Amino acid sequence: MANLEDLYQEVIIEHNRSPRNFKRLPDANRTAQGDNPLCGDHIDLFVKVEGDRIADIGFQGNGCAISRASASLMTSAVQGKSVTEAEELFGAFHSLVTGSPSPNKAALGKLAALGGVKQFPMRVKCASLSWHALRAALQGDRAAISTESPSQ
Repeated sequence: MANLEDLYQEVIIEHNRSPRNFKRLPDANRTAQGDNPLCGDHIDLFVKVEGDRIADIGFQGNGCAISRASASLMTSAVQGKSVTEAEELFGAFHSLVTGSPSPNKAALGKLAALGGVKQFPMRVKCASLSWHALRAALQGDRAAISTESPSQ
């Protein structure tokens, strides 16, 4: 089990150091902002939806390694997926990090690297911030997302 945990830690470190899709999309047609005031995480999410597909996605912002790695992994996982598939992935990821019904970790791929945060409740908010921003962007909700909101 230690080898798997080491691999997961390496994935998080790599995505924090060299985040994928760390970019502003000038042609984004969906956007969202999110904040985690307890950790200082902030994300600006940019999504280009064409039809029912996420054609492109990017983010900018700053925060802890878990927050940044989660945004990087998320953008890689949802790019090219339908809005429905992204919502389903949100549900599976949320279950993974909160410890509620155990999702199929194989279906999550590299996102499973963040499963260990469920042992640290304050870190769940770091890992899920970008996902809540994605959900808001896909639903057209322009209000800023905060991990301290009752719905988060």
